[in-house]
Amino acid sequence: MERTYIDTVDRNSEFHREFRRQLLAAGVDLVDTPEQATAIFLITADNSGQRVLSVSARNVPTEYEVFYTVEYSLVSGEQTLLELQDLTFTQDYTWDETLVLGKVREEDLLREAVVGDLVRTILKQISSL
Repeated sequence: MERTYIDTVDRNSEFHREFRRQLLAAGVDLVDTPEQATAIFLITADNSGQRVLSVSARNVPTEYEVFYTVEYSLVSGEQTLLELQDLTFTQDYTWDETLVLGKVREEDLLREAVVGDLVRTILKQISSL
């Protein structure tokens, strides 16, 4: 992966930004076009969100799950180095409607942690090739 091009559906996603940052920190030369690249990292899906895990007796959410899913592959020329992979990481947290601001910040921090875990897992896969 001397010269890598990242082909993605969303260049502004949290995952893309963190993945790009980690590759640069590892000394990978990121190029602007696939023609310049020795490897192409293709991100075909990049989704995040949250879902309700539990509700109170009054039907008010009390626990949420933050999730982040990426689907990716790695090719070099005609050779597929990493087949299409689908990876989802989750974290759950409790919700208290009296602490809305703190809980929103907690959700953001959990999402950042999940993205970091995804990136580290993918980089570990790539480094073992």
